[in-house]
Amino acid sequence: MNIHPVRTEIDYKATLKEIARLMEGDPDIGTPDGDRLDVLVTLVQAYEAKQYPIDPPDPIEAIKFRMDQAGLTVKDLEPMIGKSNRVYEVLNRKRGLTLKMIWKLHQGLGIPAESLIKPTALG
Repeated sequence: MNIHPVRTEIDYKATLKEIARLMEGDPDIGTPDGDRLDVLVTLVQAYEAKQYPIDPPDPIEAIKFRMDQAGLTVKDLEPMIGKSNRVYEVLNRKRGLTLKMIWKLHQGLGIPAESLIKPTALG
């Protein structure tokens, strides 16, 4: 198995072509082609994580997205943020999240803490 690190955009594109070729054959896990595919995909994922990092979403957008996903209402956020007027203030960017709110939202909604601690512009 002759595999090289993915360090440049040229390496990246060549590895993607090799992955596409291997995927067409639909190799079984544990076969030489299956193992090669697994290693190449891992190399590409590492390269992409380094070269094309994705910033965490805006905290308020993350909360609204989770609310939409789970069909939650303002009332559902009260145990994590406070009374409904406080929830509205947060969602309308009139009030920032406190550390306590961040922790409760992380625990209660499963929103990554790194998304919730990102600074957000208050309106």
